[in-house]
Amino acid sequence: MSTPVTPLEGKVALVTGAARAQGRAHAVRLASEGADVVVTDICAPVSESVSYPAPTPDDLAETVRLVEEAGGRSLSAVLDIRELGALQDLVTRTIATFGRLDIVVANAGVLNWGRLWELPEDDWDMVIGVNLSGTWRTIRAAVPAMISAGNGGSIIIVSSSAGLKATPGNGHYSASKAGLVALTNSLALEAGEFGIRVNSIHPYSVDTPMIDPDGMAEIFGRFPSYLHSFSPMPLKNVLADGVSTLADFMPPEEVADVVSFLAGDGSRSISGVQVPFDRGALRY
Repeated sequence: MSTPVTPLEGKVALVTGAARAQGRAHAVRLASEGADVVVTDICAPVSESVSYPAPTPDDLAETVRLVEEAGGRSLSAVLDIRELGALQDLVTRTIATFGRLDIVVANAGVLNWGRLWELPEDDWDMVIGVNLSGTWRTIRAAVPAMISAGNGGSIIIVSSSAGLKATPGNGHYSASKAGLVALTNSLALEAGEFGIRVNSIHPYSVDTPMIDPDGMAEIFGRFPSYLHSFSPMPLKNVLADGVSTLADFMPPEEVADVVSFLAGDGSRSISGVQVPFDRGALRY
């Protein structure tokens, strides 16, 4: 049986943190498979304590351009996922524009570094607020509309390998990503009766601005023993032309492969599952 060229034809997806990197890769991949894609990002610094550069409105506009170039219609909004009202307004616009919402990729997240007992209170609140509470607000805004549409659907929550394995130096990030596992599993049970499946993915060492050399050098320079908790990726991917990709970082498009699978009908019986995406690093 042949696979449809556009398996997501007629579907509508919402992707948060979509201005660049993983979020952009997910949005463009879903559009290339036939979906219309709603993209959102804060497009501004979340905090001065986050050392890597923030996305910009131009970045989000480029994602819209790439989504449309890939064949999807697009809707965009600059918003903070810590604000429930803004998310609800965007979902309302989505339904008014496209008539439905089928796929949610809760991708937005933030990272900074520090030992747990030395973290400024604002840093703890920021990371938990964006990664965990912001994801819950995304779900809070989206799920009622998905239920009302009556089409079932797929929710993909982007956690991290840090949600499955403790990582020193960013325990607040690890706590937020571990919290997403519980959110995923509970929501899978609660939303299952409406045909909505919910899964989390757990990438490791993806080549994005969040891989911040200066921030990592500072924390590992102070605490070199922490390096042992950050495993290399043992599996080197070999492309069709025989060229190997770098073993150190994965391109966001590799993660988009998993998002695409979980968004489509091929995963229709998969829910409440954690999918490590780390080329085997968690086995070290």
